[in-house]
Amino acid sequence: MGRQLELSEATLGAYLARAGLVAPGEAVAVEPLGDGNINWVRRFRTRSGSRVAKQARPALERFPEYRVTTERLAFEARYWETVAPLDHEGICPRILFFDAEASVLVLEDLGEAERLDAALARGADVTGPAAALGAFLGRVHAATRDPALAARFANHEMRRLHGEHVFALPFRPNEFPLSPALRARALALQRDPALVAAIDAAYARYLEPRGSLLHGDVQAANILLAAAGPKLLDAEIAHVGDPAFDAGQLLAHLLLPASARGEVAAARPSLRAAWSAYAGAFDADGRPRFEAVARYTGIELLRRTLGAARVAAVERDEAGLAVVELGLRLVRQPPAATEGI
Repeated sequence: MGRQLELSEATLGAYLARAGLVAPGEAVAVEPLGDGNINWVRRFRTRSGSRVAKQARPALERFPEYRVTTERLAFEARYWETVAPLDHEGICPRILFFDAEASVLVLEDLGEAERLDAALARGADVTGPAAALGAFLGRVHAATRDPALAARFANHEMRRLHGEHVFALPFRPNEFPLSPALRARALALQRDPALVAAIDAAYARYLEPRGSLLHGDVQAANILLAAAGPKLLDAEIAHVGDPAFDAGQLLAHLLLPASARGEVAAARPSLRAAWSAYAGAFDADGRPRFEAVARYTGIELLRRTLGAARVAAVERDEAGLAVVELGLRLVRQPPAATEGI
């Protein structure tokens, strides 16, 4: 393939017309959408409504020092297509168009719905969305244990890049911008061989291409609370792996804001709802043990406090240190049920 056609706000309209998505000469209004960490993402409006266009480029949008295959959007499109028959809750966005050569994906526009992280920050009751997400993930994980799927989702570059930021970089010497108190705590963790070994073991399991089809990035910033129910976005890290990872990430993000406020008990209803729905949709023979899920939850809490992808909830040292202590406990002594968190 030659040099990739790189879209811009000025050229998107002409591209859409060539693709037959808008009429030739039709007015197209374009605006940025979302954080744009990985892909170029824009909302475009025409007289018939609004849609979302994503383009994957070799250099990540917010972190151009990382260069990753543009095939990541093919894996995202493949994920939405694969799980669509299992999406009883209407959680997945609809694919309207995919151009593999230009790495462009056009999706339905879900509007200005509130993100889950914003709802959690204001202490909203999210037990309903948590249950819907848990049921969806459980159903997908239960139905996608076919070993042949691993070859169709050989998303090795994105899986490894994401894994390094989750399991490796926060627990090795780094220059992340931490406060003195959090820097001291991070250094103590890096010098704890038993802790690092436990996290490395979880990383090794994460990298194994066996298990179920994973979304790979079930974080609160990728979930919209639309009027019709929660919507899950951005599946460019989709791969076959340990189903406990997806479940653990969901629980971590439901838990993190309450933990930062010193109100862990306030998160337990949503944790119970998510895990109960997940377990109910996934037969006991293949379902991961809760201890494995809780360990991934703990690792996600640690990396969201001490790693590159820190969240606003841990800006204050008191909040960050509280989240670190909970994360450590879940990694070292993962409980057997949500009541143990």
